[in-house]
Amino acid sequence: MFLSLPQGCVLCAAPTEAAGGPRPRQRSGLDLAQGDASVRPQDDFFRHVNGRWLREAPMPADKARVGAFETLAEDIQQRLRALIEDAARDDADADAGKIADLYASFMDEAALERLGIAPLAGELAAIDVIATPAGLTAAMGRLTRVGVGMPVVAFVRPDAKDATRYAPYLTQEGLGLPDRDYYLADDADLAAVRTAYRAHLATLLRLAGQADGAAEADAQAVVALETALARAQWSRVDNRDALKTYHPFDTAGLAALAPGFDTAAFLAATGLAGRSAVVVVRQPDYLAAFGALLAGTPLATWRAYLRTRLLAAFAPLLSRAFVEARFAFAGTVLRGTPENLPRWKRGVALVEEALGEALGRRYVARHFPPAHKARMEELVAHMMAAYRERLATLDWMGEATRRAAEAKLAAMNLKIGHPSRWIDHAALEIRRDDLVGSLMRAREFEHARGLAKLGGPVDRDEWFMTPQTVNAYYDPSLNEIVFPASILQPPFFDAEADDAVNFGAIGAVIGHEISHGFDDQGSRYDAQGNLRDWWTAEDRERFAAKTRVLVAQYGAYEPLPGHHVNGELSLGENIADNAGLAIAWRAWQLALAGAEPAVLEGLSGAQRFFHGWALVWRAKQRDAALLQQLKAGPHAPAECRTNGTVRNQPGFHAAYATAPGDALYLMPAERATIW
Repeated sequence: MFLSLPQGCVLCAAPTEAAGGPRPRQRSGLDLAQGDASVRPQDDFFRHVNGRWLREAPMPADKARVGAFETLAEDIQQRLRALIEDAARDDADADAGKIADLYASFMDEAALERLGIAPLAGELAAIDVIATPAGLTAAMGRLTRVGVGMPVVAFVRPDAKDATRYAPYLTQEGLGLPDRDYYLADDADLAAVRTAYRAHLATLLRLAGQADGAAEADAQAVVALETALARAQWSRVDNRDALKTYHPFDTAGLAALAPGFDTAAFLAATGLAGRSAVVVVRQPDYLAAFGALLAGTPLATWRAYLRTRLLAAFAPLLSRAFVEARFAFAGTVLRGTPENLPRWKRGVALVEEALGEALGRRYVARHFPPAHKARMEELVAHMMAAYRERLATLDWMGEATRRAAEAKLAAMNLKIGHPSRWIDHAALEIRRDDLVGSLMRAREFEHARGLAKLGGPVDRDEWFMTPQTVNAYYDPSLNEIVFPASILQPPFFDAEADDAVNFGAIGAVIGHEISHGFDDQGSRYDAQGNLRDWWTAEDRERFAAKTRVLVAQYGAYEPLPGHHVNGELSLGENIADNAGLAIAWRAWQLALAGAEPAVLEGLSGAQRFFHGWALVWRAKQRDAALLQQLKAGPHAPAECRTNGTVRNQPGFHAAYATAPGDALYLMPAERATIW
């Protein structure tokens, strides 16, 4: 299956009331009872605002993390369930029948229990008869089409250096653990995960019919193979470098790069052969190393690897033994979650994966009033005005770069709510008696959509998130910011609440997304979305000097003993938080137009603004999930995002009269002030 992913997701999102000046409110909209007055805001703002909630809010047994995002997502999931159940009674919409049939097939546990491993029998048999390198390459291509992560996967995106056309990309993947560190790091926590992973693979193989001894031996061989792949793979820090990961090859060059890997056969198996003169390789030396591993590893080991990848990918759709085995590792070991989600929630998630826009169209019709879009547009206009003002006065940006940045800001496209044109699922076959087959066909449908883009103009109306997704993103290749419908509601935006709170919450989130166009990677793309160097070298170095401060600040956080935040991996998101909150502050000041905000519930307007920020990041998670985030995620944990951002904001220090000796105090010269 082709991957076509947005960049710069905030793992957060929310809107605010905006244009026309401040709007008086009789209440702040803050939940002050969930704070902890015994914690000084100058020492730990995250706990000052959220301390009681952190102590008392339950962690459900089926959750690895709870917080503001999860609260809203839980509510939306209930709405989606109702929409799915209504779809079963809708005879006028062809997509409604597909939605209802897919959900019903997942909920029919008795039928799945009877089937056991049968839904994967054909694919497993095809793996068993692989006898040549050519057969192995063809199998990898086939499994890629149905969404099984192979050591090399393909996706289609706008060409980074020509945003008017699409290009096929090849990138590294194929590890069963979240990151290469899980295989390579000399760490007791990760070593325990490796041991559990090997046992998990053996369990899957036994459930699929292998004898105990063979299953154990194959599991050990697969872990050794994945460890070799991990050694060859690039780090996540390197992978976020837009320049370092752009390497176009023609067919001959691709063959010469990895002689041990029959790239022509792989492209043919994925349907890419002959569709593009150039393939962009993100990690060329990894592809070469993979070719060597492909040639030097016994076919028996590769067959075992394909079996485990297939079983892991589809175990949640099989009989109870497979479901429980997969959750015991992916849910409990990796995320620390004791119990699986209720089956209906997993069914909703499945429908979202396979028919997300079809379900989203129904969500929008019922839950997204047009007035929400207009309100969001007003707020974004305020944020854009603040960015334009700041661009004119930045001390680290020279005149030539400033003019290009102003042009990029002016060209930035805004998408709010939902797509203007929905995906047509008419060609997708969903069968109530074929759950695994339906999902495979849904993934192949997406794969075919990717193939069909090649050779045509870039579709700038396409969305990479569904309207019901609680998130937002910036896409540098399209120079666009996207806010799905679901974020335009509490707890992120409250039309009845104080403007200060809304600007500190959703305003900062909007500012976060806009700033991705000018962070350390987004700034490498121009107004049209082309990867080119439009900054002067001097401006780039001055910007880097400011961002190195953030790398050091966040790298000092140690959310788990022995495990620090990766300041380089999280840099883009930390820049966006820093800039987003600073610009939201300025936008709020512009909206006030000199008026003095009233004191509400004992808080000044400035204090309410920063409370809005801290409430957005109210969250806690299990240690295993936190470890995974630290190793594999681009976002710092919620506590670090809250405190690490406010301590760099002059407005925060003024609002709370911080002083040397306060834990969050930074000397002005030590603060990362970018925007």
